[in-house]
Amino acid sequence: MFLLDWFCGVLASLGLWQKEAKILFLGLDNTGKMILLHMLKDEHQPTQYPTSEELSIGKIKFRAFDLGGHQIARRVWKDYYAKVDAVVYLVDAYDKERFAQSKKELDALLSDEALASVPFPVLGNKIGIPYAASEDELCYHLGLTNFTTG
Repeated sequence: MFLLDWFCGVLASLGLWQKEAKILFLGLDNTGKMILLHMLKDEHQPTQYPTSEELSIGKIKFRAFDLGGHQIARRVWKDYYAKVDAVVYLVDAYDKERFAQSKKELDALLSDEALASVPFPVLGNKIGIPYAASEDELCYHLGLTNFTTG
């Protein structure tokens, strides 16, 4: 229940309360996008391909897209930018070897003019695993130290 309350708070802070929204869940492969999507939908079946789900949480109704994170899948991300209301970017906080690659993808998304006015929460997943990066460490490696976090 905490996850749903927290996610509703994030959506409300993005101005997506009481409206239908299109949200992209992006990030490298194995960051937990599909798990988060299924937790929000209250399903726990792993999926091996890009998917979209229509979700209703409280008064928020949205279509969420997990486009995959493999290098080939990342090529189609741009095809989904039209009319997107938010992008949720996930990073595996435990997989420190891939921080540079994740930063490169995040920088490309943040510099894309098609997403210039789109809210962009960045979530560190798997942060509770021993030896995972802390929030400060994750922000440092992603170049987000001067941005609001929480």
